[in-house]
Amino acid sequence: MSIPQPVKKSVLGVILDLDGTLLNTDGIVSEILKVFLVKFGKQWDGREADKILGKTPFEAAAAIVEDYGLPCATEEFISEITPMFSDHRLINHLKGHGIPMALASNSPRASIESKISYQQGWKESFSAIIGGDEVRAGKPSPEIFLEAANRLKLEPSSCLVIEDSLPGVTAGKAAGMEVVAIPYLPKQSHLYTIADEVIKSLLDLRPEIWGLPPFQDWIEGTLPLEPWHIGGPVIKGFGRGSKVLGIPTANLSTERYTTLLSEHPSGVYFGWAGLSARGVYKMVMSIGWNPYFNNKEKTIEPWLLHEFDEDFYGEELLLVVVGYIRPELNFPSLESLIEKIHDDRRIAEKALELPLYSKHRNDPYLEVSNRGDHNNS
Repeated sequence: MSIPQPVKKSVLGVILDLDGTLLNTDGIVSEILKVFLVKFGKQWDGREADKILGKTPFEAAAAIVEDYGLPCATEEFISEITPMFSDHRLINHLKGHGIPMALASNSPRASIESKISYQQGWKESFSAIIGGDEVRAGKPSPEIFLEAANRLKLEPSSCLVIEDSLPGVTAGKAAGMEVVAIPYLPKQSHLYTIADEVIKSLLDLRPEIWGLPPFQDWIEGTLPLEPWHIGGPVIKGFGRGSKVLGIPTANLSTERYTTLLSEHPSGVYFGWAGLSARGVYKMVMSIGWNPYFNNKEKTIEPWLLHEFDEDFYGEELLLVVVGYIRPELNFPSLESLIEKIHDDRRIAEKALELPLYSKHRNDPYLEVSNRGDHNNS
């Protein structure tokens, strides 16, 4: 992650989409809906995914409310699911380096103002905010991005657009701008070929390849995160960990964590794992669809970095996730996948010796596991 990359093109300003890029409001086609619809005795079956792709949040929410016959107004629906994920890191970084930023969303201006009002300092960070009701045509028309560049007093060719929807990417390119795409639906990257770069999440954005100041928070090939927790009984996985990869993963059910997983991009993470009767161990894990095996659902596959003499299916496993290593990738061969997983292990093992990460070994969440701790590492 720290390997220098050549500059694609130097830009002077950044134009960001809001819904699905900075805020997870486009997550109404994600696992969030599975949880939310249960409140009304409904079950998300994906029937509206194609209808709402690339629509404004209001249009998308209206489609869901109507199709599922929900007993609530569209505005109420949006307020319930917004915002479950936001990215302060990028905004703080660009603001701290004096990079002009604009917010350009198909949402009405009043809706944008309402959403960002919950994010401290956001409104003051943007030199321009443009809503879909302030232009004649929304995305995929380039008008909203051209207006953003005009308000930033920059040439369109000097602007970088960061977008999650195909209409937004199309609009950015039509405006003559550089575009980074972050597809918000899984396994859809192949649809975004017109973008100048396609990444999995904002965690993977490298500002320096656009001539912007690089992030300075990567340490030893890892990105520190605000710790988050997940746990449950160890379940039988796909039978590929030990048998196919030679890597015994301790899989967790995602059933209780659909909302939590919607807040964290797919990729490789690391941290500490506690087993109630055994102790605390270093761990590295993947979250996602594992493109090589083409998972149908998002999975959690931790690898406890310790040699165990026996299986521990059914035992309670608690995880404290403290850092990020890389995005989820596909591989041309099983051998290259295995090699990369072992690279991840080496990075995690080394990083977890750093005080920044090692201190979380004593996280109160692992207190139950610590009773059987034998100082494993």
